[in-house]
Amino acid sequence: MTQPEPDLMHIPLSHAIAETHALYRTFLPIGFERLCTCPPTHLNCMTAKEWIKSQIGVWQFAYEGRDIRDKNLHPATFPLALARKVIELFTHEGELVLDPFVGSGTSLLAAQDANRNAVGFDLQPDYIALCEQRLQSPTLFQQTQQYAILDDARHIPLYIRPETVSLIWTSPPYANMLNRKRKNKSRRGSERQNEQYDKVEQYSQDSRDLGTMSIAEYTTAMGDIYEQLLPLLKPKAHCVINVPDMWWENERITIHIELIEELRRRGYEFRNTIIWDRTNIVNRIGIFGWPSNYITMGTTFEYLLDFWRPPEPKTVK
Repeated sequence: MTQPEPDLMHIPLSHAIAETHALYRTFLPIGFERLCTCPPTHLNCMTAKEWIKSQIGVWQFAYEGRDIRDKNLHPATFPLALARKVIELFTHEGELVLDPFVGSGTSLLAAQDANRNAVGFDLQPDYIALCEQRLQSPTLFQQTQQYAILDDARHIPLYIRPETVSLIWTSPPYANMLNRKRKNKSRRGSERQNEQYDKVEQYSQDSRDLGTMSIAEYTTAMGDIYEQLLPLLKPKAHCVINVPDMWWENERITIHIELIEELRRRGYEFRNTIIWDRTNIVNRIGIFGWPSNYITMGTTFEYLLDFWRPPEPKTVK
């Protein structure tokens, strides 16, 4: 049975989120034009030196004080530095960034730091409140806006006008990867029996939540959502999705391949694969498969899949 959509009139909202609520399913009054003086053909505001560093297709990041590491607040966060690098690589100051699955709001905070406009969507009221909390201290001389909106990603076209988005960037739910009891196989020895052990860390059990779906259902749902988002992108604007693969009942589930193929069918052009090397932030890794079954540890790397909207419409096959 499909759950009804939340009645926003009965969700406790603070002042900033109430302002967003007043704009529920109407076009947002948010900027999307450049504020910089870069030449029109430039992809971003980077210097040549910064560009060269970004060309290396394996990236590492460290956490900082504003990063959220508490799994009780959100089960699957990523470093602020990662979001900022993606945003600065594919946009100019003042342009518009869209995160369809905003979670704890890291994308919005990174956009605020980088002087980009941004809009993020999520189904969970607690995550929207967390976004607002993290955005309460705007940077000096802030010229941009960041909205966190409580709504299904399927309704994003009701908020954003066509060809105004310069970057779609997100780390979405990874199918039903989290929708099972955690066994901490990536932990070593006694560290497996920590506070997360034997808990289900899924975002919710809402039937609309992509994290409750099988890989087949998930892939189709992602395709449906991203097909609606494609007209919002400017031509040649990028779309970056952060995903891992996973093991399920001793079978390798290649989420990144499924998404590449699905988004290609929906009109996106696949451009690059970037590896997020997480080894510097993973400690005391457990032993998988030894001595008879070789298994690469998904906790040590993830994929950043880089697509764009082609200059000419792609024929959907």
